[in-house]
Amino acid sequence: MERFVERLYPELRAIAGQLGKRFASSETLRRTALVSEAFLRLRRTEGFVDERHFLHTAALAMRQILVNHARARMAARRGGGATTVEFHDDLPVFWESDERLVALDAALSALAAVDPRLASVVECRFFGGYDEMETAAVLGVSDRTVRRDWIKARALLRAELES
Repeated sequence: MERFVERLYPELRAIAGQLGKRFASSETLRRTALVSEAFLRLRRTEGFVDERHFLHTAALAMRQILVNHARARMAARRGGGATTVEFHDDLPVFWESDERLVALDAALSALAAVDPRLASVVECRFFGGYDEMETAAVLGVSDRTVRRDWIKARALLRAELES
């Protein structure tokens, strides 16, 4: 784990920065908070095969962090609990609304039940910030397969989100 941390921390910060640009959040502290939280989750995981496996798992961790953050914000708006505690975290608002992010997560989970590779492509491309070649390397498929899967996955997710 230590060698992955040393080698891949700058790459994960760059991915988090791309997410920040994509969703209008450019604060360095927020990017650092997202990557640090991902590393805290990954620290408990053992047995990474290689860098590709580690980066894919990191993309999944970032997805979970963003979705959990959105759910927490939604719960807070509905009352969330009996005691209200003021807490200021540094995670950015990456999506136009928390409801849309949670809906995307639900649609992505439904897609994973039907076709896990399509869901993995979305996780790598959308949450991991990878291009087609990087996604192909992570998943061990060709870039043409990634391109086809990306088009198909976006269409299925769009249909699910619009229904």
